[in-house]
Amino acid sequence: QVQLVESGGGLVQPGGSLRLSCAASGIIFSINAMGWYRQAPGKQRELVATITSGGSTNYADSVKGRFTISRDNAKNTVYLQMNALKPEDTAVYYCNADIASYSYPKGYAHWGQGTQVTVSS
Repeated sequence: QVQLVESGGGLVQPGGSLRLSCAASGIIFSINAMGWYRQAPGKQRELVATITSGGSTNYADSVKGRFTISRDNAKNTVYLQMNALKPEDTAVYYCNADIASYSYPKGYAHWGQGTQVTVSS
């Protein structure tokens, strides 16, 4: 069974930095696109950043220039480096990955359990 496990969330002051990690485990054939989404209280889940297997990236306008997504294909892990954090970045951050596995040979969008990021003084 494929799982995504996130880590790295926490409480940080405005202007600070955090680095989120998300590792995929299980019997994995390949991982296509990976990404990060977030959901603030009372709001819909929104895309933060995505990265393809070839390394092409895409960012929400609200995080461009502050966040950087990267991945280590050898470790089946995606990262989100968040700098210059603002109170409006406060949300639960979810990892997403399109993973081909024994159960889903053509791929399936898996989600992590979420990690809380709180930006407050």
